[in-house]
Amino acid sequence: MFDFHMHSTVSFDGIDCARDMAEAAAKNGLREICFTDHLDYNTDPLTPQNLFTMEAYAKAYDGLEIPGLTIRRGVEFGLTEWNREQMAEFLSRRPFDFVIGSVHYIDGDDPYDAEYWQGKTVSEAFSRYLETTLRCVRAHRDFDVLGHLTYVCKSAHNPTHEPVLYSDYSDIADEIMRTLAENGKGMEINTSGVDKAGVFLPSADFLRRFKELGGEIVTVGSDAHDICRVGQYTEEALGMLKDIFGYVCTFESRKPIFHKL
Repeated sequence: MFDFHMHSTVSFDGIDCARDMAEAAAKNGLREICFTDHLDYNTDPLTPQNLFTMEAYAKAYDGLEIPGLTIRRGVEFGLTEWNREQMAEFLSRRPFDFVIGSVHYIDGDDPYDAEYWQGKTVSEAFSRYLETTLRCVRAHRDFDVLGHLTYVCKSAHNPTHEPVLYSDYSDIADEIMRTLAENGKGMEINTSGVDKAGVFLPSADFLRRFKELGGEIVTVGSDAHDICRVGQYTEEALGMLKDIFGYVCTFESRKPIFHKL
């Protein structure tokens, strides 16, 4: 059992401390976890960014050990079209095991919040998110997997609460996934969408197409921000990956490790 997307109080929105999160992982039977705290950049460089300090990161994770649990150190970096230099500078500060590249802001608004949905149809909201994601994955190279593709659908402000269907957005979804595959990047299966949109982020149809396009690297993460969600639905996600890929990946020192399922 692996959970390669977790946030402690190092993240601006984390609820529980790193030790409590790690102890919950061990209690839930996980073998290996990775903390991936938010370094979140807005699309407008002049607006406030949600960043953590390296001092806070080191205090939380350096020396953290739980018997029987492998703990990796990572980051969830908020991809924008303007912050390649900021990413390079940050990643030069210390070695990380794993880097998730995620898109959390579209035209200055987080799709999780009500402001993003104002004046948009569901189709427009989904399309704008995917269009921005494509530009971001084309702009960046120094990440390992794309986090929670289809993140836009899990918002409580999504008026239909429907997921993003691959069949409805196949052209742009293919461009995103083809770009990832061609650049040796992976896709994350994020389990946080199950309770809010009824699907993994992204769902199985995206993953099957990613494999057809040459994608090889796949990870699983709960996106837990508190101890209650550590490892949530990861066993089910691994079952899905067993059927599609036959393996799941973890990372050490930015290198993928393939685990047969």
